[in-house]
Amino acid sequence: MSNSQKIKTAAMFILVIFILPILSMCSKKKTFSEAENRSLAKKPEISLSAVKDKSYMNDLEAYISDHFTGRLSWIKMKSFTERMSGKDEINGVYITDERLIEKLPEPDKEEVEKSVEAINHFAELYDTKVYFLLAPTSAGIYRDKISKLASQEDQKSFIGSVYSRLSENVTSIDIYDTMYSARDKYIYYRNDHHWTSFGAYKAYSYAIEKLGLRAVDYSKYSVEHASSDFKGTFYSKCLYNGIKPDVIDIYSYDEGSHITGVNMNDGTEESHAGDIYFREYLKTNDKYCVFLGRNQAYMNIKTDVRNDKKILVIKDSYANSFVPFLTQNYSEISVIDLRYVKNSIKDFVNPNDYDQVLFLYNASTFSTDQNVKVAGF
Repeated sequence: MSNSQKIKTAAMFILVIFILPILSMCSKKKTFSEAENRSLAKKPEISLSAVKDKSYMNDLEAYISDHFTGRLSWIKMKSFTERMSGKDEINGVYITDERLIEKLPEPDKEEVEKSVEAINHFAELYDTKVYFLLAPTSAGIYRDKISKLASQEDQKSFIGSVYSRLSENVTSIDIYDTMYSARDKYIYYRNDHHWTSFGAYKAYSYAIEKLGLRAVDYSKYSVEHASSDFKGTFYSKCLYNGIKPDVIDIYSYDEGSHITGVNMNDGTEESHAGDIYFREYLKTNDKYCVFLGRNQAYMNIKTDVRNDKKILVIKDSYANSFVPFLTQNYSEISVIDLRYVKNSIKDFVNPNDYDQVLFLYNASTFSTDQNVKVAGF
């Protein structure tokens, strides 16, 4: 090794071992990582008990790791290097040439059974017609894009298994084949776990017929490309930059019905809005929140549709880009997210006041969700 090489090596050693840690400790600390969409570790308080049970050292290690100078750049470089070395799974996300795909969790059979029982019990409790749409995710539609050596749940079979356990009081809406037949089109985001607006429209156009109404023809919508740099939940997990950013589209039908009022409740406080699109989120990393805003316990949407039909949607975030299409068919839409309901749905609505109730979940969330059982109370 030449003298110049030795000097460069020594300088790099000093930089990594001494200078970077000092810069990390002295730099201004953030509390939230937008790129990873998560809160960062707080500096731990030292105490004798924390030192004894080793929690202080563990918390300090997490704090230093989260606030290391240039941390995101190091993570992105690591992800790129691992991908170039042939690794196709990073932090629970499979990397393909065209998209990031979730490594599906193993279904929690006990929780799934409780969720199905809760939906069945809900249908017995109330007189309204109950429907259930269990949506496949991109992992279920593009399963063949993942290495055959990777263990991955068969979502089509999982969805069929769930539907087979529904009571006669619940009507299933199986959109798997509809989504699979459109798999060559832009129906799922490449960097996020949600379906795109077009994917949501495909689901809506099939589901609304099962609900006894007619879908608005696709040609009647105007499509606004509201953002072209969306990198969602999958990107936040692996920070891999090799996939093209996503486009967020907002659909409008000027000759159709319009929103007349939006009321919301986060579980503790009520608020109001003039629209169901919250465009301020397009300036953040969490751009999907443009649809219905942040997830919260309850939202009520009124339109000028003249049919007096009312629907209650009990959902996860997949419904957020689906609900806007329902505004052309219903005069009132109420939306409940059970993750934010503390006691009972009846704290917000009486399901018997609605013509129909639609449970809408994606298969990945439903396979482990512990909140659906609240519906049975």
